[in-house]
Amino acid sequence: MASFTAKDVAALREKTSCGMMDCKKALTAADGDMEKAIEILREQGLAKAVKKADRIAADGIVCAKVCEKCGVGVVVEVNSETDFVAKNADFRAFVDGVADVIIAENPADVEALKACKMGDLTVAENLQEKVLSIGENIQIRRFVRYDADTVNVCYTHMGGNIGVMVALEVSDNLKDNETVRVLGKDVGMQVAAMSPLFLDKADVDEETLANERRILLTQAIEENNASAKPKPQAILEKMVDGRVGKYYEENCLLQQTYVKDNKFSVEKHVAEVAKELGGSIKVVKYVRFEKGEGIEKRQDDLAAEVAKLVK
Repeated sequence: MASFTAKDVAALREKTSCGMMDCKKALTAADGDMEKAIEILREQGLAKAVKKADRIAADGIVCAKVCEKCGVGVVVEVNSETDFVAKNADFRAFVDGVADVIIAENPADVEALKACKMGDLTVAENLQEKVLSIGENIQIRRFVRYDADTVNVCYTHMGGNIGVMVALEVSDNLKDNETVRVLGKDVGMQVAAMSPLFLDKADVDEETLANERRILLTQAIEENNASAKPKPQAILEKMVDGRVGKYYEENCLLQQTYVKDNKFSVEKHVAEVAKELGGSIKVVKYVRFEKGEGIEKRQDDLAAEVAKLVK
């Protein structure tokens, strides 16, 4: 004789978001003890998480947000296996909650984040429960947090495919200025669209620059050899210098052409806004996360899957 009722099963399902049959089995194993049943489901969730952990999670969302009260900003990427889950409201609420924990607790890395409290459970335990209830491998991949000593502005593109945060160093008279925040969002849109590798040309390291100059010089020499009127080496060196300048314009945020007005560079536009407002504004750093970048996605072989099913 079962020591629980259908209402108990429904209540357990409401608390855990697990399937009806999983809840019934857990209550049976726990002899009707609700708390013990929850523990059993959590243990099963951990087991399921381990089984799913080797499945590639290359979808998901990037959440970028700034705390309205404290001004701390964060960009965090949480991956799922499918776009379907990435659109799930419960999954998105979980990611938003993870961002709030990062803002409040300032963990050193993802492992430290997982040990932080998120409600009554740790982030890791909440993550296990999401794996159990959603049924996919879910991974907190990375995050960046900016303190409130800068004006932090976030921009999210395509519902979480790309998340950007820009940090602005501003004079005291502009710290609560709405135009500054609009500027920060515009710069964030620039970062999302143009994906710069560096903030400023001064940030390009010597190794990268030397390698780029080598490639450009090789190209110039090949072009020169094919020319009817070859140029002297000194002219080739000047050509390379000009092309290095083009490299800066393409890869360094401040030197890029401003996408909303191609008459200016980003650096010039920021300076013009600061001048109009009667203060100082400096873009000091940025971060850009694109969902799933660098993760090798699984290539499903539909014919092979169908063949397995009909065997």
